[in-house]
Amino acid sequence: MTVAPRTALLHGERWPTADFEGMQPGIFNAATVVFADMAAFRARDWTRKDRFIYGPHGTPTTFELEARIARLEGGNNSLLCPSGLSAITLVYMALLKPGDELLVPINVYSANRAFIARELVEWGVQVRLYDPTDLESLAFSDATKLVWIEAPCAITFEFPDIPAITARTRDAGVLSAIDNTWGAGIALRPFDFQVDISVQSLSKFANGSGDVVMGAVTCAQQEVYDILKLCAMRLGLAVSGNDAASVLKGLDTLALRYHAQDATTRQLVNALRGNDTFEEVLHPSLESATGHAFWQRDCSAAAGIFSLVFGDAFAQSDVDRFIDALQLFKIGFGWGGPRSLVLSHGRSVASIKPLHGELVRFSVGLEAAEDLLADITQALRMLPKTAS
Repeated sequence: MTVAPRTALLHGERWPTADFEGMQPGIFNAATVVFADMAAFRARDWTRKDRFIYGPHGTPTTFELEARIARLEGGNNSLLCPSGLSAITLVYMALLKPGDELLVPINVYSANRAFIARELVEWGVQVRLYDPTDLESLAFSDATKLVWIEAPCAITFEFPDIPAITARTRDAGVLSAIDNTWGAGIALRPFDFQVDISVQSLSKFANGSGDVVMGAVTCAQQEVYDILKLCAMRLGLAVSGNDAASVLKGLDTLALRYHAQDATTRQLVNALRGNDTFEEVLHPSLESATGHAFWQRDCSAAAGIFSLVFGDAFAQSDVDRFIDALQLFKIGFGWGGPRSLVLSHGRSVASIKPLHGELVRFSVGLEAAEDLLADITQALRMLPKTAS
């Protein structure tokens, strides 16, 4: 049919892309997806990835990222979420109902803990804490439906015995879910240890640039994925093609960045652990770390974050002065990016054992190790001599 020019502008033929392949995947952004016919429309299924339905369901860009995350972690299927925290809360909302019981470690991530306390508990979900270093505390009831694992805690770095936990959950017929943001599929592949669900904040190591907020849930079982996907649909969770493309680029260098940041971090913690300014230096690679043997057995690397616990004589104001004196470590949330970060967590961290001093966590970027060590060394001079 013959149409007016303004109509022709809207209905021109699309350039074919089937025979085009560049170094990076195409970026597809869509809200509306056009169906070929009504038969295709009526056959739509939100849990399938062999066809497209609507922007939140997915595009070629987001489906490719999901496939690559699933391969990275060793799972069968992944689902993208707008943030790491939204990935965590999706697992809870999809799999738990009033009266069900959730077991979480004492040292669970603070934002995770806040959602549990302020939302899940008020919705009628029963929650019980367990000590990941003492599995006798991991007791199940008839109501237990899900066990949450942190490997390690991202502030104090206690590392749990993952195979022992998942052996117990499988014997009890209970699902297990792990926060694998620290392991990123590089240091730790959780599905090698019979974990059912893995959650990552892709904002961290996967993206690697500190400019995208995104999360992912990866599953071992199709039926669990289907439950999560349909819940995500009802919640309207979606990510943009541009953000997915940014994370896809980050995955190209993930292994190189991860191991480089790990190597620099080990140089720093080994140089600092003999300094009597600190009560403790916390990093899984150190023999003094809680769960070091489990990390050594199950992981191939140790990531780029560590914590320093200052001696009890140093006040918060002293530690703040130290942080303010740092030049290369910038103050901010997050980790896994190219520039080093620092953040004070005080003494109120949810940890396995009480802290006897101020805790400061460092995220190591891609700067030279000698420069970062020099930065910490010069900032330590700002501490009062009488305290040390």
